[in-house]
Amino acid sequence: MTLAEFIESTKQPQPPPALTAVLLALWHDKRGDWEAAHQTAQDIESPDGAWIHAYLHRKEGDLANAAYWYRRAKKPECRESLDAEWVSIVTAMLADPA
Repeated sequence: MTLAEFIESTKQPQPPPALTAVLLALWHDKRGDWEAAHQTAQDIESPDGAWIHAYLHRKEGDLANAAYWYRRAKKPECRESLDAEWVSIVTAMLADPA
């Protein structure tokens, strides 16, 4: 799946059936459902899950919690726009669908 295809899929009422948990969290976020995105991210026990968790807490404005999750993800705290970070995460997850 390409980035464009992933973004296009967020216009549908249901996610594509083969999405990994990390992409599902990002799919929910793109559709404006922070709660579903956060719930999904909470169940991902990996650095990728921590990265998404960090992004989500940054988005909600909880920068201290976001900093914790960036450390867990072994990523620097993001200073890009939220939209740019979302694209960066999705692009990385599409390139390495673990």
